[in-house]
Amino acid sequence: MTNRTGLIARILPGALLMSGCSTVPPASHPAVPVPGAYPLALAAPAETAVQMGWQDFFTDTEMRSLIYRALDNNRDLQAAAARIAQARADVSISGADLAPQVSGSAGMAKVGVPDALARMLRDDTLTSYNGLLQARWEIDLFGRLRKLQAAARERYLASAEARRGLATSLVAQVAAGYLADREYAERLALAHETLANRERALHMLTRRYEVGSGSKIDVTQAETLRTQAAAEIPAIELARAQNRDALAVLVGEPIADSALQHSLAQVGLTQQIRPGLPSALLANRPDIVATEHRLRAAEANIGAARAAFFPSISLTGIAGSSSRDLDGLFGAGTGLWLFRPSISLPIFTAGKLRANLRLSEARRDEMLAAYEATIQGAFRDVADALAQRHWLAEQITTIDQSIVALSERSRLAQLRYDAGRSAFLEVLDAERDRFSAEQKRIQLRRAWLASGVALYAALGGGFSEPEPQRRNP
Repeated sequence: MTNRTGLIARILPGALLMSGCSTVPPASHPAVPVPGAYPLALAAPAETAVQMGWQDFFTDTEMRSLIYRALDNNRDLQAAAARIAQARADVSISGADLAPQVSGSAGMAKVGVPDALARMLRDDTLTSYNGLLQARWEIDLFGRLRKLQAAARERYLASAEARRGLATSLVAQVAAGYLADREYAERLALAHETLANRERALHMLTRRYEVGSGSKIDVTQAETLRTQAAAEIPAIELARAQNRDALAVLVGEPIADSALQHSLAQVGLTQQIRPGLPSALLANRPDIVATEHRLRAAEANIGAARAAFFPSISLTGIAGSSSRDLDGLFGAGTGLWLFRPSISLPIFTAGKLRANLRLSEARRDEMLAAYEATIQGAFRDVADALAQRHWLAEQITTIDQSIVALSERSRLAQLRYDAGRSAFLEVLDAERDRFSAEQKRIQLRRAWLASGVALYAALGGGFSEPEPQRRNP
């Protein structure tokens, strides 16, 4: 016993000194691997995405109603909430290892003994009843258990941020799907109106041909124009149906036609958003924050792997009662107890502990690379959204001017044809070009509104609620 005590006394001071090297340094932000400012960033004062909650950004009542339904019903979001619950339970499990573990047991044992021993004991069977209370506590002297709990806590925080990121993405996808549906609705209305106008023109030219004041070629060209307008309708209807199906999956339930009635001009989304500096993404983007928590968890795992090189100290205590008769189990003279401190020091593990440390370090390096890649991807998302918002606005201005010119061209071509100074082909070309430009303008307006949604989401969005709650829009 004296030798063992002396061995422990010699080991512990050195181990305590070495344990100072096993602590994990606090994780720090690596240098941001992106430029210091965004191209085409707005200079005008405006709110940032985080300052503007999503309920303030998405003001259209129809869109907000769909978003609320999606937050309540989306299956991916429900799965993310379940992953948060799992991570929270894992934190509790790892934290429980820091506290003493107490258990109780009761049992009975019968042992048949050899004849020689039976004659001595005057019984060929030994019966024993016992009731025991056992406590065991591992003293976390070198921080292994605390590092494992810290890693579990960081994984929990990462899962919470992952859910916030998923919710932000879901809000943006629902808004984009709603905008696409409104685009298809306006393009369909334009196509039906154009088809009706061209059917009236075809009827008029057919009547002229029948009374001998028109030509067959004019009728054929008018029929071609009508057919082109009619062909647009099923193509747009197909795209709208596919988008509606995708939107229903996001929302988690079928969507009635009555829930989609507003025009693109009614949905708002014209607010200016200040992107701020790229460094602000480190705190605002859920995917970046989640990856940072995973990096911190990897750092904590390195600390646990280092602590595994040092002794493990535990205390075990047992108190209870044991008796040959069940009736006398808790009688006088049946008590027993045991106190057993122990220390376990790894001596030879065939390189297992060192390999586990290298594995933890390699995973940390992987997380660091993933962290930097996530920052770069976030910067690109914001830069792309800013570029889209700027250049789409330029295209809308240009096409507005083009439609004014094309409308005048179409009017003049019709006057020239009515006056007999040109063929109907000139009217055909003018009408075809104007219809295409008007369809393009609707698409550009939708794309410009969607770029605002993309920019809002790329900057981190304003989703901050831990759990989605249904509200009246």
